[in-house]
Amino acid sequence: MNFFLHINRKLIVLFGAVITFLFLIIIFYKQVNLNSIIAENTVSNVSDADISEPKFAINNESKKIYITAAQGNFINKDEVLLKKNVRFKSNEFSIETERVIFNRNEQTAKSKTKSMFKSENATIASDGFNIHDKGNRIIFYGNSNIILKWN
Repeated sequence: MNFFLHINRKLIVLFGAVITFLFLIIIFYKQVNLNSIIAENTVSNVSDADISEPKFAINNESKKIYITAAQGNFINKDEVLLKKNVRFKSNEFSIETERVIFNRNEQTAKSKTKSMFKSENATIASDGFNIHDKGNRIIFYGNSNIILKWN
């Protein structure tokens, strides 16, 4: 009878060791998965932008042009690269594009991406633009289409 109890004790200890080993493997696997999910979320939330939702303005004697974007990166102390949903808005017009280099010191802006200018009487689609003279002059580049509205 002691022989059977002795065998059963060895089987119980072996069975307990296997269960403990499987339990540790499952816990380790869950921890690794949790760490990878946290790392993925951290990487997706971090962007390469220096400025989140930047806002600037071009001021001249007669009007203000407000500039907004989703992201911005400093090129140097005066120039900022504005990216994603860049919008220039004044009381007279708006311009929408995806990438603009804005010079804060000279209050100029230039873009080489598809742009849409809208005002009360005109719409201009172009391949880029240059705003200078503190917003008094806008030059459109590349293939440009203009639609004039007559009242």
